[in-house]
Amino acid sequence: MTGQVDSQLDRVDVERLLRCGEVEVEGRLVDASNTTLRVILTLDGLSARAVYKPMRGERPLWDFPDGTLADREVAAYLVSEATGWGVVPPTVLRDGPLGPGACQLWIDEPEEAEELIGFVRPRRMPPGWFRIAGAHDDAGRAYALAHADDPRLARMAIFDAVVNNADRKGGHVIHGAGGRVYGVDHGVCFHVEDKLRTVLWGWAGSPLPADAVPVLRELAAALAGPLGTALAQHLTRAEVAATADRVARLLATGAFPLPGQDWPAMPWPPV
Repeated sequence: MTGQVDSQLDRVDVERLLRCGEVEVEGRLVDASNTTLRVILTLDGLSARAVYKPMRGERPLWDFPDGTLADREVAAYLVSEATGWGVVPPTVLRDGPLGPGACQLWIDEPEEAEELIGFVRPRRMPPGWFRIAGAHDDAGRAYALAHADDPRLARMAIFDAVVNNADRKGGHVIHGAGGRVYGVDHGVCFHVEDKLRTVLWGWAGSPLPADAVPVLRELAAALAGPLGTALAQHLTRAEVAATADRVARLLATGAFPLPGQDWPAMPWPPV
């Protein structure tokens, strides 16, 4: 196993490998804003690549407490698992060469992955895509930031609303094997204030998919029980309560959220 979850392994096995595997550092992802290392984990004859983000390498942010981003990454995975949507690759908190940090299974993207988000020329917009914003290149040519009307992205948009994702860039949406679509980089989630910043605004104000409503109801119940207890190991009580409030708001409105008026609705850069 070198990056994907083997079909013969369950999530318990994968999480055990992530948590207990021997760590060999392959290199640093230099484009990341925080210290991010790609590592190889080995345990009991199994191996997998992973992304290791040590807490000591987190860059201070003005609106998130220092040293909390790794915990937020793990909390996002816990919520993802509770929905059953598998939006976030397996992620654990563990010790490593640079101390405690988040460790997430590396997802190898297929060479010819389906394009779902990006800048396109307006006249070449794929059928069924949502136009999110306009842009121009250095030569003044018009482009549109757009994304596909895809149920996998719709689930991700709902997930982002739940965890209050402040940084859903197009580059944070990646493809896995078997048509799976994952979201990564969830270190700036779960703030108590509304901070949803995303490129996935195509469904804003539209009714939630019918199959999402029972998932959100089950999520609300889980937040009042085992999931809430698990999240409390990584988030403050206020942040867990705010997560439950966001789920309740989605159920009450029955619709995707609208962009906020008091904060930027788009991350920068958007892709």
